[in-house]
Amino acid sequence: MSSVSVPRLGGPRAYLVWIAAVLAYASAVLQRTTMGVAGLDATERFGTSATIVSTFVVVQLLVYALAQVPAGLLLDRYGSRVTLTAGAVLMTAGQLLLASTDMVTVAILARVVVGAGDALTFSSAIRLVPAWFPASRVPILTQLTGILGQVGQIASAVPFVMILSTRGWTPAFAASAAVAACGALLALLLVRATPPGVRRPTVKQDLTRIPLVLGRIVRHPATQLGFFTHFAAGFPGIAFSMMWGFPYLTAGEELPLPVASGVMTVLVIAAIVAGPVIGALTQRHPLRRSTLVFLIIATILVPLVALVLWPGPAPMWLLVVLVSGFAIGGPASSVGFDFPRTDLARHRLGTATGVVIMGGFVGGLLAILLIGLVLDALRPNGAYDLEAFRIAFAVQIPLIIAGIIGMLVSRRNLRRRMAARGQTVPPWREVFRNGRWRRI
Repeated sequence: MSSVSVPRLGGPRAYLVWIAAVLAYASAVLQRTTMGVAGLDATERFGTSATIVSTFVVVQLLVYALAQVPAGLLLDRYGSRVTLTAGAVLMTAGQLLLASTDMVTVAILARVVVGAGDALTFSSAIRLVPAWFPASRVPILTQLTGILGQVGQIASAVPFVMILSTRGWTPAFAASAAVAACGALLALLLVRATPPGVRRPTVKQDLTRIPLVLGRIVRHPATQLGFFTHFAAGFPGIAFSMMWGFPYLTAGEELPLPVASGVMTVLVIAAIVAGPVIGALTQRHPLRRSTLVFLIIATILVPLVALVLWPGPAPMWLLVVLVSGFAIGGPASSVGFDFPRTDLARHRLGTATGVVIMGGFVGGLLAILLIGLVLDALRPNGAYDLEAFRIAFAVQIPLIIAGIIGMLVSRRNLRRRMAARGQTVPPWREVFRNGRWRRI
């Protein structure tokens, strides 16, 4: 009687599947961020205001955020291969539609399609990590999935901008669509939901029970802590990279185009450096994950306040510190996925991950929309300057504070649940008094 040989988790096949998923996610990041670097070109192409152009991105993010729960349910039901491929196909179609139109309504529809495809991608990629790798590697590989995918941000800030500035709108977005098509092909050919011989836990959804199941997942404090972690640490970088960073640097700070592209590239470089460190700290000190996130949020909030209050053009060092904080917030927001992973059933992780992802992108779309509204209120003629951008960027400060409060409340509730099952988090004074800080 023959038997199927089950490969050791984390072998060469696992890395092949993971790399294919990372490339598909990097393609999704490229599609997601193209409108951000093309914001000023979009106002000219469509002959409209910053508020309308920001609506393109807001609608995209709204679809992305609202689609996370359905995407999670589809992921739990069909697996990562199907959802990654479908997402890339949708983004290809959306970018081709955007490349060929000069009508605002059609452009908004195109971004809706891109947002729907994007919603299927990241949760599908990180779902593969615990399926193909041992638990000891999951935190670091989850971080690496997020930060390596940000290579798509470099692609939008450098080659996409170069094509846009030299060849124009249609060739740039058509080239972006071609990358998405390649992502679909990679996912279809290389990605599998589980290793050979390992049965994928399928979930046959009873439609009448979906609200009940979803309610349980949303009410769980681990899901809520993940949501607010992703919100507070993630949304400033999302708003900066997807919409207002490039216009701020070029129209506000009046940086030359190559310098602005270089500053945007810092978003990726800083995340690549910080991500593995954050993943290792999360793995080594699991009971202090939220404390780590709070410290990183401070590196976002303090430079942002300094930028808002700075008299005159900001020095380059402050811009680099600000963008680095936004960048490190990306890996910090990924810590939010670790809370449901360690507290919820595995067959519900797709849905829970979708809820967590909603955090940063709900915050991002709120910030993008509010910044656009403030800019148009201050400069209705579209002549956005440094003063207008600084006032507009200040709307992010109360949003970050709201996220911190949400984290504190949900963390308290989660620790109460942990204490009820005999797992307590010792206070810091006890930790240092007993010399146990290296083990928690």
